Amino acid sequence: MIFRDRVDAGRKLAGALASFRGQNAVVYALPRGGVVLGVEVAKSLGALLDLIVVRKIGHPDNPEYAVAAVADDGHVAANRAETDMIDRNWFDIARRTQMAEACRRRDHYLAGRTPVSAEGKIAIIVDDGLATGLTMSLAVREARHRNPSKIVIAVPVAPSETIAELRQIADEIVVLHLPEHGFRAIGAFYLDFPQLTDAEVVELMRGY
Repeated sequence: MIFRDRVDAGRKLAGALASFRGQNAVVYALPRGGVVLGVEVAKSLGALLDLIVVRKIGHPDNPEYAVAAVADDGHVAANRAETDMIDRNWFDIARRTQMAEACRRRDHYLAGRTPVSAEGKIAIIVDDGLATGLTMSLAVREARHRNPSKIVIAVPVAPSETIAELRQIADEIVVLHLPEHGFRAIGAFYLDFPQLTDAEVVELMRGY
């Protein structure tokens, strides 16, 4: 399966989530890329839209490989087998740096908007794809603190092993494509997968 772009993936994901229309749901998108899909899903479901801002901490020798994730409030999810092998001073600096960036992004993207309450609602967490699942795992923990009635993970594509791990912490997972022959980069499943800018995220949130 190849998605044309994030809008296409978002609309297809919204179709798979149609049963939640009118079900008192709130959509939480993971910036940056997940915001495009989050807008499409929220519009289709008639749901409120908010962000959960988490940042990947990459391996010092391979920044694209996530060994941990940190939220704007300092909560961390980590692959302990990896982080135990990393210099603690390096990791602490990386954690603080990415936490500060998460705070900056939330302030910039939402410009003082009041957070959307998930109390007693269905929280649908959307991203444009998953690899290790660390950022989504942390996003689920962040959503739990908001006391939703149910947490649903919704993504277009992810490795089956990542989905298996996330099933232990989410109430439901909606995933459109589980590659059968190994997982490449998320962008490999899109024809058009540009990096979003901060300005584009701000515009998307302002327009919703």
